[in-house]
Amino acid sequence: RRAAGIRGRRRCVRRGKMAVESRVTQEEIKKEPEKPIDREKTCPLLLRVFTTNNGRHHRMDEFSRGNVPSSELQIYTWMDATLKELTSLVKEVYPEARKKGTHFNFAIVFTDLKRPGYRVKEIGSTMSGRKGTDDSMTLQSQKFQIGDYLDIAITPPNRAPPPSSRMRPY
Repeated sequence: RRAAGIRGRRRCVRRGKMAVESRVTQEEIKKEPEKPIDREKTCPLLLRVFTTNNGRHHRMDEFSRGNVPSSELQIYTWMDATLKELTSLVKEVYPEARKKGTHFNFAIVFTDLKRPGYRVKEIGSTMSGRKGTDDSMTLQSQKFQIGDYLDIAITPPNRAPPPSSRMRPY
């Protein structure tokens, strides 16, 4: 039997054992690639970015009861913005972060729907003067939602963790 409204799937229910079978077509298995955003026609979103320069992210209690940390940057961008693109925007505002070897660790801060407060999800990192595997990662690919915050822990080069094998010089 086919379930109403669901093409390519078949459900079987055996009486007694109650086994359920679902067949999904190959087209359904293939995930849709991210659709490119036309920045000429799409309105940008306001991205609220909070930075630290000690290499650690903000504590979640700093986002409580409508408060936010004081180190806020407001960036108008799109969901297809890459971590490298966001790094360059932050470096425009903080000249000390332009030094080669400065490490940028990105995290999304979002409201916890199960309990009061916020949660944090680290999503990737970049480094000034080096290419890395996370450079082309987008906000959209990391399930960023409008209204979430971005927290960037900036570590100066003299205190940065040793570069991983994922980074390579330009």
